[in-house]
Amino acid sequence: MTSTERPFLNRSLAEFGTTIFAEMSALAVRTGAINLGQGFPDTDGPEEIREAAVRALRDGRGNQYPPGPGVPELRTAIAAHQERRYGLAFDPDTEVLVTAGATEAIAAALLALLEPGDEVVALEPYYDSYAACIAMAGGRRVPVTLRPDGDAFRLDLDELRAAVTDRTRLLLVNTPHNPTGTVLTRAELAAVAELAVERDLLVVTDEVYEHLVFDGAEHLPLASFPGMRERTVTIGSAGKTFSFTGWKVGWVTAAPGLVTAVRSAKQYLTYVASGPFQYAVAEALALPESYFAAFRADMLAKRDLLAAGLAEAGFGVFRPTGTYFVTTDVRPLGESDGVAFCRALPERAGVVAIPNAVFYDHREEGAPFVRFAFCKRTGVLEEAVRRLKALAG
Repeated sequence: MTSTERPFLNRSLAEFGTTIFAEMSALAVRTGAINLGQGFPDTDGPEEIREAAVRALRDGRGNQYPPGPGVPELRTAIAAHQERRYGLAFDPDTEVLVTAGATEAIAAALLALLEPGDEVVALEPYYDSYAACIAMAGGRRVPVTLRPDGDAFRLDLDELRAAVTDRTRLLLVNTPHNPTGTVLTRAELAAVAELAVERDLLVVTDEVYEHLVFDGAEHLPLASFPGMRERTVTIGSAGKTFSFTGWKVGWVTAAPGLVTAVRSAKQYLTYVASGPFQYAVAEALALPESYFAAFRADMLAKRDLLAAGLAEAGFGVFRPTGTYFVTTDVRPLGESDGVAFCRALPERAGVVAIPNAVFYDHREEGAPFVRFAFCKRTGVLEEAVRRLKALAG
């Protein structure tokens, strides 16, 4: 076989085609449907933070390569945020790393920490980049499935423990959880921490929705639990909290050895990114608590609007306690295949959603579930609800 006859794509990535987000967003454009699929807001974040980015550009800060670990102002702001909110003290110089969004942080962490053949236990369904990054690192993913329990999805701790073997290197945890909207409880996180310490596992935690928790739920960083500070890579992001997803500013906080390892991989990915935006995000992290409270209240109202509308349209609704996504069950509508349902929905109702099955290794587990994003303007959500109610007819 010649070099042009064999497949061009590396075998580790052969199972991953175009992401479902690209497919469904293109479908929204083609049909003129309301896009409640991809999780990006349709409004910009705080005006003063946009102006901070403009000021950085005009002052010549960040227009050239920023420092590899991130600008000192942002690393200091990240460390201050973690200590102020969670009582976790990190050295800005040795324990904080700025990345090109959380997606790069995940990729760099897995590329740095895994050897070929290492097993990674991840909570299923999971954000699609997890599986691809594990594959690129030569690891083997081992899913532990969150399953419906009433109007939420729950983690089976016995199943999690059973999934860990002598080949397990790392746990990949996401809370608040995308796409289900589940926020792991203190008891669940304590059990995860106990398992990690007992089996001497590393843990990567994706906490990008940390400021979006509702109904009395509490976000608790896994790094704050006994024995976890030295074995946990915590990932955060500005995009979800400040509605600047296009800026691609994320970060890692961890013990010095872990940050050094992640930085070793990260420097060969983007090297650096988002220079002027880093200064703006540093100011965003220092916003008063009133900003975070108002942001959360706004998203809560939108959650309630969309969840109620979906229920009226005939969906089974799992009310999220975190993130800005609502997972639904299409079986009450007489459907069973969420992928087919989502591909037909723009023509049927003028709305785009994401089928949860694409986030599962066990596709059958996620087959009837469909995710809608509520990080949109109220008027857009009201119109989407009006259109979706036609399904009930």
